[in-house]
Parts: sequence; C-alpha cells; structure tokens
Amino acid sequence: MKRITLVAVAALMLVSCTTKKDNMKENETINAIMTRVSVRQFTTEKPTAGQIDTLLRAAMAAPSAANKQPWGFLVVDDPVILQKIGEQFPNSRVQNNAQVAIVPCGDLSKAFEGEAQDYWIQDVSAAVENLLLAAHSMGLGAVWTGLTPIKARAEQAAELLGLPENIVPLCIIPVGYPAEEPAVKDKYKEENIHYNVW
Repeated sequence: MKRITLVAVAALMLVSCTTKKDNMKENETINAIMTRVSVRQFTTEKPTAGQIDTLLRAAMAAPSAANKQPWGFLVVDDPVILQKIGEQFPNSRVQNNAQVAIVPCGDLSKAFEGEAQDYWIQDVSAAVENLLLAAHSMGLGAVWTGLTPIKARAEQAAELLGLPENIVPLCIIPVGYPAEEPAVKDKYKEENIHYNVW
C-alpha cells in the first residue's frame, strides 16, 4: 500500500511540474520575458510610427517611485543623427542598420530632490525593460546600451542630441527588425537565490 501511495505521489509531482512548465510556455508575458534577447544586427526595414508609439506607451506603463514618472524619451530616426550616434557610440550598434534609436532619459525637474534624486535611474530602467519586452513581443529587436552612470558618456550624448540641462540620458536603444537570431540564454542560477537572510 505504501509503495502504491509513493508512486501516486511521485506521479502527481511530475504532472504538477510539467503543468507549471507548460503554463509558463503558454503565458505570453512569461514567454516574452524568457525568450527576449539582445539584437545587435538589423534589417533596413523601418519600424512604423504605430510600433514606436506602442513601445513608448509600454515604457511609460512602468512603475516609478511615488508615481513621479521622471522620464522623457528621445526618438531618433533622422539618418544623419543616427550616423553620428553610431560613430560616437559604436557599442550602441546603431550603425548596424538601425532605422530608429530611442534614448530614454531622466527628467530631473520631475525627480525627487536631494538624496532620493537618483531614484530616476531605477524608474527609467523599469521603463526600458518594458520597452525591450514590448519590442520583442512585436517581432522587433533591440539592445540596451548604457550611458549613465558614466558621466563622460552621458554628457557626450547630451551634447550630441541637444538635451537640456535637466535631461540626463540613461542609455541608447537601437530598434529595428532583427537580422540575426541570437540564442536564448537560460540565466537562472539557483545559487543567486536566498530566503529570509543571506
């Protein structure tokens, strides 16, 4: 009797684990999170204005501290400016046929004052992740290339893009149709997880 019970319990556990994995694959949000990759090579097809609008709406749906929403987004689709971005920031991959680059920024006039001011970095980062996931779910490719906190890079980008003093660029995100299919990486590591105390 004990043996039958143990077999039954094992079978139920197996079904439960399989069901959870299947549910993860069927859930569109989880699937987008698990399969998003950084795309650095693009075709010459330009995303539509409607697609860019959707990306920006997704970005601005992100949470922010005290709902400050201390962000601004510069959309660059002028080929001359894109070329300058690619030349000055080769790691941005804008020069790899990206037809659009989005520069998420912190608007310090909307941010907290004093010590809490740098919460804008977390807030804009949350918006960036929303944007990247939305791009992936729409069949577009994108990659997050950092500017802040490296002051010289942020200042160089601000000068190139004519940003006002209160606007600080967080990163550059080239957006387009993928010309490559990078492998999906499983980044889950159990050793990174702790419960209650470290």
